[in-house]
Formats: sequence, C-alpha cells, structure tokens
Amino acid sequence: MTEAEPHTVPVDAPRLDQYLAGLLAGQSRSQVQRLIAEGHVRHNDGPARAGSRLRAGDRLRWELPTPVPTRLQAETMDLRVLYEDEDLVVIDKPAGLVVHPGPGHPTGTLVHGLLGRGPGWSTIGGTERPGIVHRLDRDTSGLMVVARNDEAHRELARQLQRRIIARRYRSIVVGEVADPAARIEAPIGRDPKNRQRMAVVANGREAVTDFRRIGIAGGHSLLEVRLGTGRTHQIRVHLAYIHHPVLGDPVYGRRSALIPRPALHAQALTLRHPRTGTSMTWQANPPADFESAWNSLSRMR
Repeated sequence: MTEAEPHTVPVDAPRLDQYLAGLLAGQSRSQVQRLIAEGHVRHNDGPARAGSRLRAGDRLRWELPTPVPTRLQAETMDLRVLYEDEDLVVIDKPAGLVVHPGPGHPTGTLVHGLLGRGPGWSTIGGTERPGIVHRLDRDTSGLMVVARNDEAHRELARQLQRRIIARRYRSIVVGEVADPAARIEAPIGRDPKNRQRMAVVANGREAVTDFRRIGIAGGHSLLEVRLGTGRTHQIRVHLAYIHHPVLGDPVYGRRSALIPRPALHAQALTLRHPRTGTSMTWQANPPADFESAWNSLSRMR
C-alpha cells in the first residue's frame, strides 16, 4: 500500500465514498468502498464509513494498493469485432465463451482474447477483468461493449446504472406465450434453496424485464426481450417465473435436443459514446444453432 498526503475537504459533501471516488483517478466507487471496508481510509483521524457526510474542513487520509501487474497471458482468439475505437470495442460473443477467468476457467476466456489484441484496456474492474464493463453468461451469445480506458469504463458504467444503455435480446421459450407484450417486475436474489441459482425472492433486488412476442411455433414462442435492469441471470429467471423458461436452459428449465444451450441471444445494443455523447446502435443476428432450433419448431405441426 502507498499512503497519500492528508486531504482537507473544501466543501460539504453528502457521502464520503462518492466524494473520494471523484477525487481518486482510476478508482471506482465500489473500489473506494472496498478500501473503506478494509480500513485503508481515515476520516478525522478515526475509521471512515462509506456513507458518512463530509463537512468543509474534515480531514481524510487514505492508502492505495500498489498496482499489481496482470498475470493473465494474452491469447490469440478469432473475435468478431463489430466496432472499435480508442474508447470502446463492441464484440459479438459466441456461445460457450466465458467472459473472464474464474474457478474452472483459468484460460481461454474473452479477457484472454482481448489481451491478445494488444494492451490498453480499462483497469477499473481489476487485474482479472481488464475492459469488462458488463457480462454475458457463458452460453449466451451476442453483443457486449468493452472499455479501452478507465474514463470510458466509468461513463459506460454510469449509463448502465442509469439505464441509458439499451439491450435487446432474442429468446425461444417453452410454451405459447398468451400476451403479445408484457412487463415482468419481480425482485431477484440468491435462491435460498440453492445458492448456485438465482430466484424471484421477496428481499431480492429490483428487476424489470419487458418482452414482445414475435412468433409461435411447435408449442414454443419467439420473444424480443428488453432489460430494464441487469441482474444475474435476469431474463432466464424472469421467464421461468412466468412458466415460460428459455428453451434448452438446464438450470431454470430443462435441456433440449433442439439446442445444446439456453436459446438466448443479445441481439441489439444502444449506448451513448463515452467521449462524444453520440447515440450508437449495433445489431447481430442470432447464430446458427438458435436459427436451426426455431426453424425446426416452425416445421412442426
């Protein structure tokens, strides 16, 4: 750890963590909160609390972790890049590709492939997640945006938090959905019976999913789904909650001979460019396994 010079707060501020995140370049609010929780921030010579209100004249002192070089090895990977500039990259992720390293996936992730394209990725997510602003599940295909620098990362994270970024998915679900369009509002949290799953639970976090029915075939429905929030497994949990689980989902539904994974594809992504503010949209059609499954259902009588 490296200790910074004492800092005197010039004006009142509503929250210590928010103030310090704005003061420290390269440190997100969540990173600052972690520093506070671990005792690396002092407020008026006492322990700091993330939610403390600051007054003009208050004294802050903090320690910052010494930067640790990434241990990840770059890997050559044939990534489908739809757009790239000095601030962001938009990728059409194939199903089966894990986004970042974790238990059971030390290599061969999207992060390794990004490093294979050269240096220059945001560091806000930590050394194991360079560039990663948001995730897609391993078996979900489709569009992701990745940040080239910390400034772009912070702005894209802000857009996600404020629901400025729009994400539209295609999904094949089991059963004939009666409503042509509907909204699902149901809080999501860890399943109390199985901590490896998520579930609709009373004390969960707010979750909003909108969908529009596009077609019906073979006892199944094709949906366009829009995320209002971004909870873990949100679409899969919400669609199972209304008794229309995603086709081929082994966790919230059941496996299918029609497709070897959940039939879920991130088809469209809209955001404001973090540097220019220009609205930008990308689209990527579902991959062959998704199209094959829907075509097979369409031939059923």
